[in-house]
Amino acid sequence: MSVEPERGLKKGLVQIYTGNGKGKTTASLGLAFRAAGHDFRVYVMQFMKGQTLYGELEAARRLGPNITIEQVGRKAFVSREPDPQDLELALEAFARARTLVTSGDYDLVVLDELNCVVDYGLIPLEEVKSMIRDKAPHTELVMTGRGVHPDIIEMADLVTEMREIKHYYNAGQPARKGIES
Repeated sequence: MSVEPERGLKKGLVQIYTGNGKGKTTASLGLAFRAAGHDFRVYVMQFMKGQTLYGELEAARRLGPNITIEQVGRKAFVSREPDPQDLELALEAFARARTLVTSGDYDLVVLDELNCVVDYGLIPLEEVKSMIRDKAPHTELVMTGRGVHPDIIEMADLVTEMREIKHYYNAGQPARKGIES
């Protein structure tokens, strides 16, 4: 059992950002940057991001030691019929993620796209539920991604659904540096 931190939260909750709309990762990173600004220890693990250069990676480097962002998995897109290497890498990353969430070493842990990883069958639902139950008491846990399982919704303290009403991608607007990447 870890010692209650002098900074950070007395009680960490579980937040879910899901839905087909834009902004799940952006919302979780906004929370991460806010927490780092209050001297919280923050770890963001990004599943299924393809190890692309995103602006948030450079911003985190500039914030220094309070925030870490790690991208995990292959550089290739993960399909509904994942490559065996995707499964292996997801399981390895999830083992580290579980340690981050349960150790008490971090005030905020964001597991970006974890809902998708579960939905794609790369990590068993029961393993995620176990991690949530074993979360360090003061650690805030945020999980993002489409396709969140109803059992995870039930376990969460906050669930926000981003709903697409209109998206410029549908009109042919590609991703823009500094906005989507």
